[in-house]
Amino acid sequence: MTSTFRDVPSDPEKSALAWAHSARFLTTASRLDQLPQGELPEIAFVGRSNAGKSTAINTLAQQRRLAFASRTPGRTQHINLFEVGPKDAPDALFADLPGYGYAAVARSAKLRWQEVMAQYLELRRALHGVVLMIDSRLGFTDLDRRLLGLIAPRVANGEVRLLAVLTKCDKLNRREADAALAGAQQVLGEIATENAEIGVVLFSALSRRGLDDVATTLRGWIAPAP
Repeated sequence: MTSTFRDVPSDPEKSALAWAHSARFLTTASRLDQLPQGELPEIAFVGRSNAGKSTAINTLAQQRRLAFASRTPGRTQHINLFEVGPKDAPDALFADLPGYGYAAVARSAKLRWQEVMAQYLELRRALHGVVLMIDSRLGFTDLDRRLLGLIAPRVANGEVRLLAVLTKCDKLNRREADAALAGAQQVLGEIATENAEIGVVLFSALSRRGLDDVATTLRGWIAPAP
């Protein structure tokens, strides 16, 4: 399990950021059978409705409204796919999954999306990695742990990679940030195996802390360094 952060981007980090900046909308779907069945590896972004998922995606892509960041959490009701890489030869897809855990969403909609997300995370063949957004002030909630349980088997056998992004860390002091990181590492350690590729990073869309590390990690999933 890794957790690193640097102040000055290196050339690989600049390259990874440029790659992430290329993200552009491809399609949206309300069911798995509406998603394309191509061979491009998919990186899914998941998290609670108020964990800052859409804001993190937009910051990573350096686009203000690539992912819809609503003032009302729980508004996103589709899986949105974005191509990443050269326009004439994309090499990956970002998948923005609906946020979970927002109380004002109707129970029927919650149940439907729980089923769709579970199917995607457990069965989607193209799924290559998962970016799990966790509010650094709250740590892993019961819902976060349940979602972690869905992907744990695929992470444990190395089929799917996992990066836990502890969002909104600018709201923490140094002691609180260290405690948040240690708490996340403890939770993730419960599913770690020799085959698992698991990382964790403190992240702030406001200060851009951790941005280089997130981009570098995701780029490495798709195009590992020689």
